[in-house]
Amino acid sequence: MDKEENDIFKLLLAGGIVPKEHPQWPKVWKLVNRAIQLSADLNTSTSVDQIRDRLSHLTGRTIDGSTRIFIPFYTNFGKHIALGKNVFINHACTFLDLGGITIEDEVQIGPKVNLITENHPLDPADRKSLDLGAIVIKRNAWLGAACTILPGVTIGKNSVVAAGAVVTKDVPDNTVVAGIPAKVVKNLEVH
Repeated sequence: MDKEENDIFKLLLAGGIVPKEHPQWPKVWKLVNRAIQLSADLNTSTSVDQIRDRLSHLTGRTIDGSTRIFIPFYTNFGKHIALGKNVFINHACTFLDLGGITIEDEVQIGPKVNLITENHPLDPADRKSLDLGAIVIKRNAWLGAACTILPGVTIGKNSVVAAGAVVTKDVPDNTVVAGIPAKVVKNLEVH
């Protein structure tokens, strides 16, 4: 394996299984500890501007001034979160982002939404390995309260995920999905 193939951060973003025996896991755990420390400060912020600044520090990316995030906000890593412009994230959301989370412009995210890029193999002998898949939330999507988006899912442009839904597969553009597992319940007419 050459150096690039063995870089754990590239493997995390590439998706698929990263074995529990990978020698670079200590690098990941160091950044997880950093996220825990920075999250404590983030969740004591006293203004939207302060939240944005502290989350920018945690993610390593400047968050546009048009984007609003309410606390508490939870992440286990932070470095693999990319937020667009004019995004709104309501209270008590959880982003497990080792596999990468991209949220495009104009997205609305309700309270207690979970974006989970991490899973584990079913085989008990390998269960401590991670099975990763990036999540992409396309422009102008709306994620309803307490929905869960699972690894590898893309939510299409203008689409709506109903409150409480569990999304296990990609959502087409301009649709509404609901249920567990989420299914298309309506097509949207976009003007």
